Amino acid sequence: MTTEQVDPASRQRPRFSRPLPGPAVLLSAALLALLLVAAVHPALLAAGSPTDTDPLQALQAPDAAHLFGTDQLGRDVFTRVVHGARYSLSIGAAATAAGLVIALVWGLVAALSGRFGDAVLMRAADALLALPALLLALLVVLITGKGVSGATIAVAVGIAPGFARVVRAQAMVVRRSGYVESAIGLGVRRPLIVLRHVLPNTVGPLLVLGTITLGASISTGAALSYLGLGAQPPTPEWGAMLTEGQGFLHQAWWIALFPGLMLVCTVVAVTVVGRHAQARSEGRYAS
Repeated sequence: MTTEQVDPASRQRPRFSRPLPGPAVLLSAALLALLLVAAVHPALLAAGSPTDTDPLQALQAPDAAHLFGTDQLGRDVFTRVVHGARYSLSIGAAATAAGLVIALVWGLVAALSGRFGDAVLMRAADALLALPALLLALLVVLITGKGVSGATIAVAVGIAPGFARVVRAQAMVVRRSGYVESAIGLGVRRPLIVLRHVLPNTVGPLLVLGTITLGASISTGAALSYLGLGAQPPTPEWGAMLTEGQGFLHQAWWIALFPGLMLVCTVVAVTVVGRHAQARSEGRYAS
């Protein structure tokens, strides 16, 4: 009779482990931390005013005095990029948060309202999802009006339908689970079941998805500002700065380059960190 030789270390080895952050994740997190400082207290990184003009310093190339050069009005581009983080990030973050709230209510009502209500709400979501997010945001801006608040509402409405479908699907799974059916059988009231079981098990995946979508919200908000529908001059928002700098690309390329580069780096950093958070939550990596 033979016995199998089992490695004792293999018995203690976990089947799955959460992925450790790599260099790209750490670099992205460091950039986001720096941007958070710029958004909360920009004077720590750039002490000047982003709206002060100096015609004598107009269109100066990057140098020691002006790291990112100056624009057509003599404003320091570095100062405007640093202060612009507050507007670009706030539009994206506020729009994502508002979209999550709208989607949470939308999806829960659809999942818990019966067949007819579910069909009506999901067909509405499908109709909105048929439109590109930017086009839907443009349509909403026509109703709300241009500006930072209008752009925030427009981006939130643009991302809410997709989130609503995720909430509805997750809520349907939880509603049909054994512990929810047991709670119903014990006579627990429906609002209490929603608060104790359905809502907590729905919010988690939604928050991870919101982290990934934050980058898209930031870029959509900047796109609205670039089109003149978001932040208005002289507000130092990155999309609005791109609009101001596009007319000087041949003689002063730095006016548009640095805000555009910062926008790209921010969206990439948010996406990388969001994907890492999603991987950790799902535990997909084998040890």
